[in-house]
Amino acid sequence: MALLVHLKTIRDLRGKGDRIAKVTFRGLSLYTHVLENCEDEARFDETFRWPIASRVDENEMLEVQVFNYSKVFTNRVIGTFKMVLQKVAEEGQLEVTDTLIDDNNTAIRTTITIYIKYTTMDGTVGVWSDGEFLDIPGDPEGTFQFETDSLLSGHSQGSGPAILDMEDLNRKAMRLGGVGGLDPDCISLASVTAVTTNVSNKRSKPDIKMEPSSGRPVDYQISITVVEARQLVGLNMDPVVCVEIGDDKKYTSMKESTNCPYYNEYFVFDFHVPPDVMFDKILKLSVIHSKNLLRSGTLVGTFKLDVGTVYSQPEHQFYHKWATLSDPDDITAGCKGYIKCDIAVVGKGDNIKTPHKANETDEDDIEGNLLLPEGVPLERQWARFYVKIYRAEGLPKMNTSIMANVKKAFIGENRDLVDPYVQVLFAGQRGKTSVQKSSYEPIWNEQVVFTEMFPPLCKRMKVQIRDSDKVNDVAIGTHFIDLRKIANDGDKGFLPTMGPAWVNMYGSTRQYTLMDEHQDLNEGLGEGVSFRARLLISVAVEILDTTSTEIVSSTEVQVEPVSNISESVTGKIEEFFLFGSFLEATMIDRKIGDKPISFEVTIGNYGNQIDGVSKPSAAKKKKKEGGGGGESDEEESELIQQNSSEDEADDDGDLVSVSSSPPMKPVITDRNYFHLPYFEKKPCIYIKSWWQDQRRRLYNSNIMDKIADKLEEGLNDVQEIIKTETAYPERRLRGVLEELSTGCNRFVTLANKDQNQAGRTKLDKERLKSCMREMESMGQQAKLIRSQVKRNTVRDKLKMVQNFLHRLRFLADEPQHSIPDVFVWMMSNNKRIAYARIPSKDILYSIVDEETGKDCGKVKAVFLRLPGKKGFGPAGWTVQAKMEMYLWLGLNKQRKDFLSGLPNGFEENKAPRTGSCLQSLPPISLVYNMKQVFQLRAHMYQARSLFAADSSGLSDPFARVFFSTHSQVTEVLSETLCPTWDQLLVFDDVELFGEAGELRDDPPIIVVEVYDQDTVGKAEFIGRTFAKPITKMCDEHYGPPRFPPQLEYYQIYRGNSTAGDLLAAFELLQIGQGGRAELPAINGPTDSDRGPILPVPMGIRPVLSRYRIEVLFWGLRDLKRVNLAQVDRPRVDIECAGRGVQSAPIVNFKKNPNFSTLVKWFEVDLPENELLHPPLNIRVVDCRAFGRYTLVGSHAVTSLRRFIYSPPDKTQNNWASTVAWICPSSFERASECGQTSIATCNIYLLCQVALLFVCSDKKKKKKKKGEVEEDDETDERMLDWWSKYFASIETLMEVRHLLYCFLFCLVGIWLYSVNSVYNKELEAEYDNFEDWLHTFNLYRGKAGDDDEAALDDDRIVGRFKGSMCMYKLPLSEEFTREAGFDPNMGMFQSIPHNDPINVLVRVFVVRATDLHPADVNGKADPYVVIKLGKSELKDKENYISKQLNPVFGKAFDMEATFPMESMLTVSVYDWDLVGTDDLIGETKIDLENRYYSKHRATCGIANNYSVHGYNMWRDPMKPSQILAKLCKEGKLDGPHYGPGGRVKVANRIFMGATEIEDETGLKKQTDEHLALTVLKHWEEIPRVGCKLIPEHVETRPLLHPEKPGIEQGRIEMWVDMFPMDMPAPGPAIDISPRKPKKYELRVVIWNTDEVILEDDDYFTGEKSSDIFVRGWLKGQQEDKQDTDVHYHSLTGEGNFNWRFVFPFDYLIAEEKIVISKKESMFSWDETEYKIPARLTLQVWDADHFSADDFLGAIELDLNRFPRGAKTAKQCSIGMVQNEAELTCISIFKQKRVKGWWPFVARDENDEMELTGKVEAELHLMSAEEAEKSPVGLGRNEPDPLEKPNRPDTSLMWFVNPLKSIRYFIWHNYRWLILKALGLLLLLLLLGLFLYSFPGYLVKKMLGA
Repeated sequence: MALLVHLKTIRDLRGKGDRIAKVTFRGLSLYTHVLENCEDEARFDETFRWPIASRVDENEMLEVQVFNYSKVFTNRVIGTFKMVLQKVAEEGQLEVTDTLIDDNNTAIRTTITIYIKYTTMDGTVGVWSDGEFLDIPGDPEGTFQFETDSLLSGHSQGSGPAILDMEDLNRKAMRLGGVGGLDPDCISLASVTAVTTNVSNKRSKPDIKMEPSSGRPVDYQISITVVEARQLVGLNMDPVVCVEIGDDKKYTSMKESTNCPYYNEYFVFDFHVPPDVMFDKILKLSVIHSKNLLRSGTLVGTFKLDVGTVYSQPEHQFYHKWATLSDPDDITAGCKGYIKCDIAVVGKGDNIKTPHKANETDEDDIEGNLLLPEGVPLERQWARFYVKIYRAEGLPKMNTSIMANVKKAFIGENRDLVDPYVQVLFAGQRGKTSVQKSSYEPIWNEQVVFTEMFPPLCKRMKVQIRDSDKVNDVAIGTHFIDLRKIANDGDKGFLPTMGPAWVNMYGSTRQYTLMDEHQDLNEGLGEGVSFRARLLISVAVEILDTTSTEIVSSTEVQVEPVSNISESVTGKIEEFFLFGSFLEATMIDRKIGDKPISFEVTIGNYGNQIDGVSKPSAAKKKKKEGGGGGESDEEESELIQQNSSEDEADDDGDLVSVSSSPPMKPVITDRNYFHLPYFEKKPCIYIKSWWQDQRRRLYNSNIMDKIADKLEEGLNDVQEIIKTETAYPERRLRGVLEELSTGCNRFVTLANKDQNQAGRTKLDKERLKSCMREMESMGQQAKLIRSQVKRNTVRDKLKMVQNFLHRLRFLADEPQHSIPDVFVWMMSNNKRIAYARIPSKDILYSIVDEETGKDCGKVKAVFLRLPGKKGFGPAGWTVQAKMEMYLWLGLNKQRKDFLSGLPNGFEENKAPRTGSCLQSLPPISLVYNMKQVFQLRAHMYQARSLFAADSSGLSDPFARVFFSTHSQVTEVLSETLCPTWDQLLVFDDVELFGEAGELRDDPPIIVVEVYDQDTVGKAEFIGRTFAKPITKMCDEHYGPPRFPPQLEYYQIYRGNSTAGDLLAAFELLQIGQGGRAELPAINGPTDSDRGPILPVPMGIRPVLSRYRIEVLFWGLRDLKRVNLAQVDRPRVDIECAGRGVQSAPIVNFKKNPNFSTLVKWFEVDLPENELLHPPLNIRVVDCRAFGRYTLVGSHAVTSLRRFIYSPPDKTQNNWASTVAWICPSSFERASECGQTSIATCNIYLLCQVALLFVCSDKKKKKKKKGEVEEDDETDERMLDWWSKYFASIETLMEVRHLLYCFLFCLVGIWLYSVNSVYNKELEAEYDNFEDWLHTFNLYRGKAGDDDEAALDDDRIVGRFKGSMCMYKLPLSEEFTREAGFDPNMGMFQSIPHNDPINVLVRVFVVRATDLHPADVNGKADPYVVIKLGKSELKDKENYISKQLNPVFGKAFDMEATFPMESMLTVSVYDWDLVGTDDLIGETKIDLENRYYSKHRATCGIANNYSVHGYNMWRDPMKPSQILAKLCKEGKLDGPHYGPGGRVKVANRIFMGATEIEDETGLKKQTDEHLALTVLKHWEEIPRVGCKLIPEHVETRPLLHPEKPGIEQGRIEMWVDMFPMDMPAPGPAIDISPRKPKKYELRVVIWNTDEVILEDDDYFTGEKSSDIFVRGWLKGQQEDKQDTDVHYHSLTGEGNFNWRFVFPFDYLIAEEKIVISKKESMFSWDETEYKIPARLTLQVWDADHFSADDFLGAIELDLNRFPRGAKTAKQCSIGMVQNEAELTCISIFKQKRVKGWWPFVARDENDEMELTGKVEAELHLMSAEEAEKSPVGLGRNEPDPLEKPNRPDTSLMWFVNPLKSIRYFIWHNYRWLILKALGLLLLLLLLGLFLYSFPGYLVKKMLGA
């Protein structure tokens, strides 16, 4: 389908001028030619054609705009014509004449005549082939071609990087109204698929990277710092944190009786595993409430995430984040506390930037700093993950058949040889289904249920089918479910859901062997090489409501049965047809031997003849597993002929699957390779198979993949244009975005079909919705970005568009499989040798072109490789075979087109078959009767940056070119990494089959392999690249624009890594009737003395011009021994393009490694085009006796661009004369580069204010955010270097509000003259100090394996220091020689001399951070070692015990002589009591480059000049002397000091202060401040200006030679250098670590109130408590102090008047208490800990016979705690909970505080509750003050406290029994006692009465 628009004429134009028109349809605009000088009529007569893939809708618009064209200004719109295409859509064609309308929508006189034609195909959907664009009638000059032209040099076939011809583009753009014509900001270049002419595109692009990268082990290091824990649930616990990664566990120390322990412990785990395994490991942090040494504590809570989540964070780390703990056994419980930690995952070559350690105020906000990735909600909920396992199919045998035959003989049953079960792993837990005995098609119908937090921090779920075995279970196949792909977390997102869907599993080959060498593949490591099984599963997630009662609270994995599901749920079963044809099989590895070779194609188990599975039951077979070969029993398989499987004819006797090519003996191509002689007869295969019809999934994937491929190609073009600095990258980017937005809109229309297809799962529907949303928004964003692309924003926008690409690739990956992938195996001797795996979606057919797979119905070059681990390393680099294959997969009923993509000109050859329907059979081979004869010319010019393949560090490279079945080699060039072969290889009589036209547009690819020739043994492989030739048919003219072809760069790959570039051109010339005589002649240079070797002909080789290259020879450094002999007389040879120069030899390398003659030059002919410049080779040879030379090492400078001399810009001087003022109001620009110069105000103003401050003895006030204004004792005496350092770090941490900065400056800067703290090496900041002196590493030895690129350091054998300068001859006029020009030095004027020089080197080591633990206990005892030349300083006696963040604070002085001793090594070693000390890490600094750099890296320029104090000027030269020297060296006018604090340098005026105060307080006049101001702005001085290095501290990574590329910690340091012939510098500044200040904290506990009552009284049942208070400073639990007990408090009131005294050492700057104590009784020495200053007070209930009961606690951070309440009533729990809102005070400022504070504890529901109040007084004194006024503990002397006035009831009953009777019993029960006594008396009387009554009565009666 296409829409054609013929723009005829535009009449009645006004005036005379150049006209151009633009026609727009569906967002694609096409331009006409420019018609010059036309008057009232413009006859354009041009036809435009839009190939379209969807019908024209009747509401669509066509728009024509007519412009007045201008070369200079933007084009002016004359008028616009818009038209709705309703009529066109109905009738198909239409001619219109109409008027134009102007901007205001009013009609103007001008009329337009236009003819529109709309061609539809016969009702089918159209095909948008790349070619349709280009076949444009009436386009004589190929205007249109420009829009779609490849940006390669106008004709390359997309094999190499693009090289854009500037003039060409400009010419085309002019024609389009480009340059200055049409607004350049709106031109865009649309699709440049690499095609030029009407291409049939029957071939696919080959994939260059060969080696499978996954599955190969890599080094990883995971470092975790557990800082502290807070809010742990539980009373008075002793917590330990356990860090667990996979099976490794490490524990912190135990902290006693605290709910908020502070650890600050660092753990490192090292791994060497494949990335997939690493990222799936679970990292688990758990807190254990530990009671004894055996750690059999109870678990408080855990937190888990996978390593991949950490790795995907920015910088691969979480820094100072809080992990939320939850209890796995009780999911209803909520949060169990928080752990603050840092987690970083470092792979090889990652470098981690640690943010500077700051004060911990901001990070105390737990909610704001939770350890969660971006986008995860703070409140995570519990959820159930249901993984339903239904059934599996097509399992392989997992047992030998011998056993089975024995069983069969005895028992008579024939059983399936596999006992499968499914295991699911997720978030560190595993669940298993039951085992189904002996079944190839097991049915489980079970579900595995995981309970886990949602969203989970573990990304992948691993589902594995395993074979149950008595000895050990083995995996049959593994599938990973990525939860990110089956869920969407957006606003309209959905929970993870999947299936029910079949997942395909791949792994090792199916034949069973006892020791499977590829078992790893079945575990999911690496790319599977064969289909193993498919499994029907589904995944669902349900969020739990943890409040409901019937919920199971444990997180144990459960396995439950589920009901069966019907067949139709997964889709309707359809019959698929796979057809393939082998057009060519070449480059077959000779190692395979010359037995006959055949190729087998399988899809699932269909087509598999060797190791398929046993036959399924007949009923099933018809329905499902019908097709493939090998579906037979073992015994029967011999009966089947080799080439066709068992006759599984359908009812119509339709077809037999033929799945492999007939065996054929290979023929020799050359020394390394065979080929199969297919010639005109190409074998075919075809397979019928039955699968669920889920094509829609693959179709959507394909559409997105195609958009992504196009986008990627476009982005590569844009990057190439930017890289080569050719024209208009922005236009190309606009074109890319335009294509992207139309592609996205197209997706939305296409993907919306087939909504109601059978077997659509919930995920299908949801995914479709979210993909459509994403694509729609991406299309809109692309449109928006397109309008913003300007010349200067290209790079930023490019980054944004690259995110689109990642997003598209992510969306295109379909998580639910459908049709399994296709495998092509090369078989020899019935063994599988090598394979290729082709994703089924790539070859799937659809009637809609965008949905078709990218290789469907195309000829694809397929490279076979070795399976599994065999394919790693060198074996994986070689090709096992190269196939040209054609594949087509589709529904059987769509079969009619399956041959349409093949090159034409064949006859089908069908299998002889009885039966009538012969014509419907697919062919078993194709016979080509059309063949064309060609001559291929390969112009091999040069290669560069090849791998070193010999031990000398060089190679002897030659190239081998393969085309079809031919191969040729270039000559071998010895000892070079940058060979210039300059050779033409001619392949005569190459026969290609197919139609001439197709071959012209789509020739086969050429493979070029580069080898290293070895004298013995086989040549060694260096790399390979692919190219497509440019084809000339015999009827075409050999001339521009296509011929002669241009040289192009082709990237060479070895495995997955780049191995250099090849510069070459390839042309394929058809040989016609007249034979070779008609071909264009080969006109090479005539002076060829190279015998039979043809050089590259004239029109193709680059145009040369004469250059002069000057070389600065400075010196050689660190040359290692060669063949055990030391290098004594080295010489440097420089070579470029066959010319070169040699340095004078160094006479005695040991004495002076510098050269005597500094500059030499040579002249050479180089290409005009800079990109084609050959590399320059630097070689160092050692001149031995008797004229022998040995190669020491070599270096190839691949790009000379940075050495091209550009004359100083004349325009610079214009602005240099304008006077620049630095006004007092200006703020210095804070530089952007990771360093901080505080935004200081101008020094002039500053000094005035600051002087004022210093003079006044008043206490200075400094206000911080949110703080009460307190007196701050920043006293001049107290300030030291560390104050400055911490002030710098503060500013690095937070670039505060300017006002705050300003306030800070007023007080701070004068005192804290701030350093710049660089969080990287100084070299990284200042371009390695290579401003004029460059360092080239010299290499020797073989280049390692591709992954071992980091090991290149081992190949370095020394360094050459020098530089080059190249310029064209003759020199341009501008280069005038100034006065004092030294002709010997050429362009290298004003360079210092290289004689030896003595220097005093002063190394300051501040501190080290995050050192790698070196001892068993997870700590290290570090000390510093400094080496420079022969001298070494060890600071061993000052090692710092058990520290991973030691503060060294040391300065080391050494004397050195440059150049002999110029490499400074600073190492950190670990001290060991026994044995040798281990190296932790080291860093190396090249002092020489620093010393000679213009940036003046000898001694940093301080921020201001002062003559005394800790901030004294360090440099022996004063600022004015430095400035005068710089002006003299730069030949500048100045400096002129003027009145009023001004100085003039090079016509620029600077201002500053002019007074300075000495130690006595007297003011003197000085120019130093002025000079310093200029030095700080030196980069603004024209011509010679550059940034001078400020006073600084640099942070350098420590590396260990055995773990290359992985940081072992970082060290903060700086180096000063002073030449010895200058006045000596003063003593080094003191940076020794601050000694902690001794303090004493006195806490008086006066009273308590409202303490909860715990005990019931024995007698009275009353609630009471025996209260006492316990207190300690954090970290000193063993020194805890208790008050006496207030017994029997009935109201919760207690009176104590008790004093605690806590002496402690405190670092003011870091706000930490310093504790030194032995870790255990076995420790050799004390360890120093720094912990926050926190006072803990607890209230307890004393029990005599059982443990005391804990009632409540409060923890006060002595730097920030809430002010106590005045009375007990005002004291509330809010003081703890709303701490953030309350004003906080610091005891270090207040000194003395008294008030009431609440005690809190957590109740059963984990809520904070108030458990009492305490009235306390805190009094802080320095140790000196405390000595003067001593006090006693408790209520003791001196200064005793009075006894508390306690109620009489406060006593202990068994000490004072009488008192307790009086107070407790009598007090409460006296009436009861009195009543009881009365009653007792009565009873007594009654008793006596009864006792005496009878006797008395008798007496009376007897009258006795």
